[in-house]
Amino acid sequence: MVQSRNDVRNVAIIAHVDHGKTTLVDAMLRQSGIFRDNQEVVERVMDSNDIERERGITIMSKNTAITYKNTKINIIDTPGHADFGGEVERVLKMVNGVILVVDAFEGPMPQTKFVLRKAMELQLPVVCCINKIDRPEARPNDVIDEVLELLMDLGANDEQLDCPFVFASAREGIASKSLDEPGKDMMPLLDTIIDYIPAPTGDPEANTQILISTIDYNEYVGRIGVGKIDNGTVKVNDEVVIINHHDPDRKIKTKVTKLYEYDGLNKVEVQSASMGAIVALSGISDLKIGDTLCSPENPVAIPFQKISEPTISMNFIVNDSPLAGQEGKFVTSRHIRDRLFKELNTDVSLRVEETESADTLKVSGRGELHLSVLIENMRREGFEFAVSKAEVIYKYDENGKKLEPMEKCYIDVPEEFSGAVIQTLSQRKGELANMGTANGGYTRLEFNIPSRGLIGYRNDFMTDTKGNGIMNTEFDGYAPYKGDISYRKQGSLIAFETGEAVTYGLFNAQERGTLFVKPGDKVYTGMVIGSNGRGEDIEVNVCKTKHLSNTRTSSSDEALRLVPPKVMSLEEAIEFIDTDELLEVTPDNLRIRKRILDPTKRKRAGIAAKMKNGK
Repeated sequence: MVQSRNDVRNVAIIAHVDHGKTTLVDAMLRQSGIFRDNQEVVERVMDSNDIERERGITIMSKNTAITYKNTKINIIDTPGHADFGGEVERVLKMVNGVILVVDAFEGPMPQTKFVLRKAMELQLPVVCCINKIDRPEARPNDVIDEVLELLMDLGANDEQLDCPFVFASAREGIASKSLDEPGKDMMPLLDTIIDYIPAPTGDPEANTQILISTIDYNEYVGRIGVGKIDNGTVKVNDEVVIINHHDPDRKIKTKVTKLYEYDGLNKVEVQSASMGAIVALSGISDLKIGDTLCSPENPVAIPFQKISEPTISMNFIVNDSPLAGQEGKFVTSRHIRDRLFKELNTDVSLRVEETESADTLKVSGRGELHLSVLIENMRREGFEFAVSKAEVIYKYDENGKKLEPMEKCYIDVPEEFSGAVIQTLSQRKGELANMGTANGGYTRLEFNIPSRGLIGYRNDFMTDTKGNGIMNTEFDGYAPYKGDISYRKQGSLIAFETGEAVTYGLFNAQERGTLFVKPGDKVYTGMVIGSNGRGEDIEVNVCKTKHLSNTRTSSSDEALRLVPPKVMSLEEAIEFIDTDELLEVTPDNLRIRKRILDPTKRKRAGIAAKMKNGK
């Protein structure tokens, strides 16, 4: 018999990137008595990964739980970036409602629309939390109207349109149900969750069904499956069958060896759990996202949406530069292969494929940010390798017509920069679909553009808008190929010989363009040491010293003024490299190089490529 379990609420927190989801969870955890009074707690405690902390973004969804008024509230903090949209899609299957967090100044943004649409499709009730009401430029009343307009655009039903609004400052740890009431703590938000989000329903006496929505990984216990018990009860040592809605042949008999529930930030071992609980199970080695764990008597799979396909790929290659093996701990193809296949344990939007070369693996993901986070994690772990330019993944329809991934690109810029943005994106096959006004006197531009048109664009965008623009993208399906795009206007400055860069050589080279290296840096033949505004590659000798003569003095080199080199971040370097270049990634350095280091062979390959294209 179907029942409600009133002592549990399961909610996901969804929002556009940087609207304060993780800070809001922080405030709820702190005020629910999870931490001791004298316990030192870092900010954004849910962002446990170093990269999440540094970039201020959530990459992996996280589970936590608090107890309030004798009710256990399971909270899932989800990512806001479009590249990690696959994470949001899955975790919504675990919850009975969502808290939509919206910035009191920015209002609903493109990613707000994306995550809200997913919640609407699953008919989930929404609690809207207008956050950052303490911002001087906050405009909460306008934002309420914008949220209601968005709900109507997405086809919300009457119940969803009648959603409660809560006004909060997550940073201050306060919330209130009305703008006229001053907030004292987060209790108004917690009360709203208990009153408005429905309790999970199911049949506690029926056969067990647990849908695995997330996979965690731990060196000691291996894969950990996280999911909600839809029906029945599960106990340690129970016999279960693993089946999958999208894979009818999959049927694996296994046993529940360890069972956990969440309490605060910890997983607590339990002996049994019943319908409505969010649980973690370890000891089942080949568990996958989308699997259903069932009682052996009557196994029925729970439907689960397919994970979104990757749209972009890069080759991960064993580093073979003259400096290979000097800085990394893990440098062989076996090391790199093992690490990439291990990543598949937790990242469902990633694909890793073997290629014809044993030293090269093709890695596909949802976007440049998705792949750059993986690259950054690997270099911090001591890996050394090279990566190729990111390329989109094409498909072909039944008539053999080439299709490519498309994006909706939303840009907010001060009016004086809109012309430059429109011009650049038009050259990259972008079509201006809409133009209007956004908050703060900004112009909002909406483009339909091929995904490959945005590869390497973020750098140009920051230059064109002098750092004042905001860009958001959303995957918009596949469409017929839009034609060739020329990516990069600048050529490369290429090192002519191997050695150490010296002031005299760099001084002569800096007239040709922008340098990426400084005196004392190791360089090698074929390494890209700068960019050249002319659009052609130029070889320069930065190891060249001044000829000795009687008139030379020790202070003469000091008089040479060098422009500080441009230090590229990982994303900038990935965006900068061209199709005939590689990015050498080590724990200490990022170096751009030509694929073919030998100048003569490189010229021959260039001529052969031109002739082929000419045909």
